[in-house]
Amino acid sequence: MSQAATRTSAPQTITPELQQELEQFLYAEALMLDERRYRDWYAHLADDLHYRMPLRMNRTAREMDREFSQPDESCLFDETKASIHTRLKRLETGMAWAEEPPSRTRHMITNVRIEATDDPAAYIVHSYFHLYRSRLERQVDQLVGARSDLIRRADTPCGWQIQRRDIILDQSTVLANNLSMFF
Repeated sequence: MSQAATRTSAPQTITPELQQELEQFLYAEALMLDERRYRDWYAHLADDLHYRMPLRMNRTAREMDREFSQPDESCLFDETKASIHTRLKRLETGMAWAEEPPSRTRHMITNVRIEATDDPAAYIVHSYFHLYRSRLERQVDQLVGARSDLIRRADTPCGWQIQRRDIILDQSTVLANNLSMFF
């Protein structure tokens, strides 16, 4: 969890209006990604972004505390805004073989739950996702999991920016040919 915003001991009220506003932000983000408007999406990432997807390992019940890779261990994603910028520049060259021709994606976001933080302009937003990707004639991938985002108010087109995203895949073995998409 970021030092900039932590869970608050005296929770603020999450109003229906705030719930709807943050859900609409997540849906707008999903649409930007599905329409391949990556630069529009990029504008909603905080300069101090941390975008992480740890590895998931099959463990016995007594080892569940070691199910996910730790911050100092390998991850599927461990990115900053600068590294995402590099990925976008590569995509824009047309030379990123994993995305030529481009994937078709559909991001479905559900079960949105919001927690207040000690910063009244930032919220921890939990959600589930189903990412459907098809590419070429027969390549189909379905990735399901949960996200925990730190989202704060900002001067962006949607009024919010993502400061942190932790992505947890339900599967421990990723069968997709690559993970060139954004979650």
